[in-house]
Amino acid sequence: MIQILDSVVNVESACYGFDFIVRIIKDGIFPIMQIVIPIILVVLCTLDLGRAVIGSDDKENKKILKRIVRRLVYAILIFFFVTVINLIFTMVGNITENEALIRWSQCWNNPM
Repeated sequence: MIQILDSVVNVESACYGFDFIVRIIKDGIFPIMQIVIPIILVVLCTLDLGRAVIGSDDKENKKILKRIVRRLVYAILIFFFVTVINLIFTMVGNITENEALIRWSQCWNNPM
């Protein structure tokens, strides 16, 4: 074990000392991406829909509806992006026989 900046890094772990970074990504960044960003996009869609209902210009309404559909698709893609990444990292460790990939999968699934 090595002590860096008052935090202990376990170099014997599957993460080679990157446990902290993996936990920040999995427990901090990914939940924000999976929940907050789609909620913001849905709220923006709601505002655009209100603008389309109030407005009387058909040409502008078509633009707004295209934007709404695009934002909803983005929200769905972002929501499932995290699930797909977790699935890929788990499957790579189970399928491969490469020791480095197996250790990375173990690190991703169970950071110390």
